[in-house]
Amino acid sequence: MEQQQPYPQAGTGQGARVLVVDDDPTVAEVVSGYLDRAGYVVDRAGDGPDALARAAAHWPDLVVLDLMLPGMDGLEVCRRMRGQGPVPVIMLTARGDEDDRILGLEVGADDYVTKPFSPRELVLRVESVLRRTRPGPARPQGILRAAGLSVDRAARRATKNHAELALTIREFDLLAFFLRHPGRVFSREDLMREVWGWDFGDLSTVTVHVRRLRGKVEDDPARPQLIQTVWGVGYRFDATGTAAPGPAPAPAPSPAGEA
Repeated sequence: MEQQQPYPQAGTGQGARVLVVDDDPTVAEVVSGYLDRAGYVVDRAGDGPDALARAAAHWPDLVVLDLMLPGMDGLEVCRRMRGQGPVPVIMLTARGDEDDRILGLEVGADDYVTKPFSPRELVLRVESVLRRTRPGPARPQGILRAAGLSVDRAARRATKNHAELALTIREFDLLAFFLRHPGRVFSREDLMREVWGWDFGDLSTVTVHVRRLRGKVEDDPARPQLIQTVWGVGYRFDATGTAAPGPAPAPAPSPAGEA
C-alpha cells in the first residue's frame, strides 16, 4: 500500500461519514488518515460485530469494508448492513481472485479495491461513489417510465407493474440510465464511465450489476427482453420488451467474458 504520497485536497468529503472496517490497524490508520484529511468523518471498526454496532449507532454514508475479517467476514457484514438500509460499500481485500471479487459485487458492493492499493485512489473512488449516490442540482430529476417500469429519480424509488423493486444504489442508477437511453447500445466501458463515473476499473463490475438488475426487472432473466446483450458490443434497453427474433441464446459466459 502506498503511504509516501501527498494527501488529497482537504475538504472534498464535505462531512460525509465513512465507516472503515479492517482488522489490520496499519491499513485502517492509513485509510482513515487519508479520508479524514479529505474532509470525511471517519469511524473505525476492527471486526464485523463492531462494524454493525457502529453502523447502528451512526449510520454511515459509505463503508470501506475488508473482506477477510475475523469471526464474521465482510460478505456477511455487507449482507446484514444492506438488510438494515441502503448504503454504498467499497470492498477492500488482499485477495485478488476473480471469484472473491464477483462475490463482493453479488452481495451489492459498489466497488472492489485489492490490496496493495493506493490510498489516494481509494479516496477518489469514495468520492466517485458518494457523488453518484447523493442528490444534487446537477442530478436529473423526474419520473421515467417504460415497459411497465417506473423510476422516480427524486425519490430514488423504482417499481415494476406498480410493485416496488428492491434495488441497490448502483442498480437503481443503471436502470435509470437505461430508461433515459432506450434503443441505444452501450459498451461496458460506456456504462462504467456514464453510470459509475469512472474511466478505469474492472469491467466485470458492470457485468455483475447488469445480471443482478435483470434478475429483478426481467420476467425471465435467462431470456432477457428488456436489457438485451448485443454480442461483441454491449447492452441495449428495449422499451418494447421484445427481443429480436433469432435462435435461443447460448449459455451465459463468465462475467469477465461477457460483452
